[in-house]
Amino acid sequence: MATVLDKELKRQVTVDGVDYTVAVGPEGLRLTGKGKRKPEVELRWRDLVSGEAAMAVALNASLAKGQAAGKPASEASPDRTDKAAPTKRAR
Repeated sequence: MATVLDKELKRQVTVDGVDYTVAVGPEGLRLTGKGKRKPEVELRWRDLVSGEAAMAVALNASLAKGQAAGKPASEASPDRTDKAAPTKRAR
């Protein structure tokens, strides 16, 4: 008989030379870069069983891709001024 998964179980895995922490718990599975706080991939058991797992993984990947692209140009940096530098006029 299998043991009931009632608490989170964490293990380390190395993929292509990069260390990750895998957390398996009653709610699902999380893959987080070693030393990072925000999971790179989250997969709930309910999504896996219902067949929506591929959609959930694709959504998480697209959200992460959008955050990696950075802020829009209008919010680029708070110390940048929108005023153009003054130009010298010929007399």
